[in-house]
Amino acid sequence: MDAFAPSPDVALRPLTVRMATPRGFCAGVDRAIQIVERAIEKFGAPVYVRHEIVHNRHVVDRLKGLGAIFVKDLDECPDDRPVVFSAHGVPKSVPAAARSREMLFLDATCPLVSKVHVEAERHHANGRHVILIGHAGHPEVVGTLGQLPEGAISLVETVEDAEVFQRPGDAPLAYATQTTLSLDDTSEILSVLKRRFPELPDPHKEDICYATTNRQEAVKRLADGSDLVLVVGSKNSSNSIRLVEVALRSGAADARLIDDASQIDWSWLDEVSTVGITAGASAPEPLVEAVVRALQQRFAVTLADDPGEPETVTFKLPRALTS
Repeated sequence: MDAFAPSPDVALRPLTVRMATPRGFCAGVDRAIQIVERAIEKFGAPVYVRHEIVHNRHVVDRLKGLGAIFVKDLDECPDDRPVVFSAHGVPKSVPAAARSREMLFLDATCPLVSKVHVEAERHHANGRHVILIGHAGHPEVVGTLGQLPEGAISLVETVEDAEVFQRPGDAPLAYATQTTLSLDDTSEILSVLKRRFPELPDPHKEDICYATTNRQEAVKRLADGSDLVLVVGSKNSSNSIRLVEVALRSGAADARLIDDASQIDWSWLDEVSTVGITAGASAPEPLVEAVVRALQQRFAVTLADDPGEPETVTFKLPRALTS
């Protein structure tokens, strides 16, 4: 916590600030950002990136400043410049199109998302119809749906969807999940599906990525005893949104999603004595530090690190960037 400099000693109202552990960048996000940075170093600017590399405005803006150009579709990329696929994964048709154009492409798909793709393909190869639990339109869901032929996966978003899902024909069933969902919500949906289709395996937390699970467990600890939980993350970040939901469900009187310190509404803290702070898996730590400094300018802050195990997971970079 040495990075947080205290404010001058003035008569400020006391405020306890509890810091979640773990918080912020996960291994998949760190790897994806490094891929863009190293591609720019190795091949020069510009490097094209299909979709936001991760869902954080500050990260995207910084990479733009280094020479990254973010596009929605591969058609917007020239043949002679490298293109990076985002951490959320892409349908199989995208790398196939890049190969047909003889493009240099780098796949920054999180290895844990790739694991979901492999599992979906394995289920399909074994003749099972796959139920995908996730949010329609999210890039990760689009990428997973695009791993199998049309009609081979059914998307289930809610408990209500699970109640009305109909098995296609007499095919045996399997399931896969979006990695950034709430563990609790996923368990509820799977419980309904399991009741209706007993052949499905029991819910288990390994279907949600380790980073999502760890951050949700950390925010549950924060919510117990915090009047307000601040989640640093962008509004299009699924895992950050889930952290707000988990905090509220776990007992926090209030929880708010903020991109950075400038988005704090100070009226939120009028009756607050304890604030919990965490960050989504795509939010850089300097944004968290800036939130703490902003609090220290207005309150007599006592900082406390909540108990939690630091993460040591790392993922290898593509060989094209290390050779």
